[in-house]
Amino acid sequence: MTDEHRGGDGAELLVVIPTYNERDNLGPIVDRVRAAVPSAHLLVVDDASPDGTGELADQLAAEDPRVRVLHRTGKGGLGRAYVAGFGLALEQGYRVIVQMDADGSHPPETLPDMLSALEKADVVIGSRYVPGGTVVNWPKHREALSRGANLYARLALGARVRDITAGYRVYRREVLSALGLAEVQSQGYCFQIDMAWRAVRAGFRVREVPITFTERERGQSKMSGSIVREALWQVARWGVASRLGLGGGEPEKPKNAVSA
Repeated sequence: MTDEHRGGDGAELLVVIPTYNERDNLGPIVDRVRAAVPSAHLLVVDDASPDGTGELADQLAAEDPRVRVLHRTGKGGLGRAYVAGFGLALEQGYRVIVQMDADGSHPPETLPDMLSALEKADVVIGSRYVPGGTVVNWPKHREALSRGANLYARLALGARVRDITAGYRVYRREVLSALGLAEVQSQGYCFQIDMAWRAVRAGFRVREVPITFTERERGQSKMSGSIVREALWQVARWGVASRLGLGGGEPEKPKNAVSA
């Protein structure tokens, strides 16, 4: 492995954590990531949080060189925050990029298992809906919405991913390099579906690892009706295009994908 394939001071792994008003959650999640994978670097992408999350992130970065902060000028949405973080990860040469929420719902303690699964995959999803996966403290209507969205996406797209809306993922850099990040405009649920669908269509191998998803204890969910409506419309459009062969047919295996 050459240095040109490593990010910052030789690290291979970058965990991208987008934040907006997550001051109470950021410190604990950073500590848990560092405990689970001590070699990991972390990138906090803050969208000008009015509660001081960005300032706290700067303090954490000043105390630990493994922590970096990307400040954005306004609330640009989850999808754009991840795209910005992914772009920086690619520029800095990281080989493995993780996306994780700041609210504690994605358990860092499962990250070592997800990284191990990457040995035979290109994308690994922390899944609530494969055997062994569970959801804790979620209101019944939220779980029903999530399960329904996943079923809808699977049927519409024909993608064999049980938790295609999941936001806890590990990518090889080759995947993010190949997926055309500049073209991704989706947000929320739709962003997660969009990225997984692009990976499936490009021929990359996607694996799911069971996780225990725990509803946030502090702060407010960013989910909204507009995000759900966007996902419903876009998935329907992608599904129709795929069935009509309008850029959504079976792809050839990309040259840079890892062989099985």
